[in-house]
Amino acid sequence: MAGMNISCAAQLSGVSAKMIRHYESAGLIPAVARTAAGYRSYTPEDVHRLAFIRRARAVGFGTPEIRQLLSLWQNRQRPARDVKRLAVEHLQQLQERIADLEAIADTLSHLISHCRGDGRPDCPILDSLAAEDPEPETRSNRARRRQASK
Repeated sequence: MAGMNISCAAQLSGVSAKMIRHYESAGLIPAVARTAAGYRSYTPEDVHRLAFIRRARAVGFGTPEIRQLLSLWQNRQRPARDVKRLAVEHLQQLQERIADLEAIADTLSHLISHCRGDGRPDCPILDSLAAEDPEPETRSNRARRRQASK
């Protein structure tokens, strides 16, 4: 198959043309060949790489982790433990974010349950937001406060 334009690569990979350009500028895909008219020309390998990136994004990996995964994917001599370590670290981060979101939801639920929601001006939701430290106690907030106090 000869090179394909960005629209075709986007359709085949499931990645928008805008994101393809972004991934190229971020270095996740190498600069692609250009036609005589200056249009990008993608190969089936480029499309496969883009689909890999899309699937990595779909499970929440960020750009630095995707860069590492791509490097490991291309290295046929890589030890699987390196890939697993990266995935385990990512899962731990996701679990921490889930716990943080649950703490935030609990705080908001508590505030909502204590707000009468009637015509009176007093509102515990606004009172809490106006407090000195309105953030819910989450792992990331505790870690941020620990870093700031060092």
